[in-house]
Amino acid sequence: MAATEVAQALILAGGQATRMRPYTDDAPKAMVPVAGAPIIGHQLAWLADHGVKSVTISAGYRHEMISEYLGEGSRFGMEIRYAIESEPLGRGGGLKFAARRLADREAPFFVLNGDVVTDFSLKELAACHEREDAAVTVALSPYRSNWGVADLDDDNRIRGFTQSPELPYWINAGIYVFCPDVVSLLPDKGDHEDSTFPQLAREGRLVGYRLSGYWRGIDTVKDVMEASKEIRAAGKVLPREFHTTDAHA
Repeated sequence: MAATEVAQALILAGGQATRMRPYTDDAPKAMVPVAGAPIIGHQLAWLADHGVKSVTISAGYRHEMISEYLGEGSRFGMEIRYAIESEPLGRGGGLKFAARRLADREAPFFVLNGDVVTDFSLKELAACHEREDAAVTVALSPYRSNWGVADLDDDNRIRGFTQSPELPYWINAGIYVFCPDVVSLLPDKGDHEDSTFPQLAREGRLVGYRLSGYWRGIDTVKDVMEASKEIRAAGKVLPREFHTTDAHA
């Protein structure tokens, strides 16, 4: 398998995210605006930049808002398919259900949680997946503390503080490469991280890829504000045609 062959993706965009109210009072989490454009808009622009041609959206809560925004995908330069849950299936169940709508069910595919904004090389992720002959490759991001850390000398004198430092641990970034034969191992309902991933780990078929580049999980209102600032500072604001709110608000 050549890395360039991973040309399809699946986005898990069914979450309601009560912790992000009022943004999600009447909108799915994937439609929360970051620097003017919904999270899912940033994701599709990133996928398109890395050669992805077809994306399947797993949706449930207020799914019509997602389909109205994305349409059939032409303005992103790709095909967009939809898998709408009639009842909540959990991330693993939703992934299994939506995988039936992939453009090519026999080919590998990227998977994204619908609440991450990132900018790293998907080509390198796919190359790692191929090189390691993995069933699933999990992108990992450095763990960053939410708190400031005191810098102490040997006499316990505080010499300063480091705000939100990166710690020597790696966390699941919510971005993966899946081989198609893993789909049958997913639960019909529930979370794949509670069942399928532990099984693959025991079998030595789950591989980690330490990403380098920008990544942020959008879990709270503070994350929305911080991610918006970071995207503006990096000059990565999407074109106005993709905005649903003021990019500089």
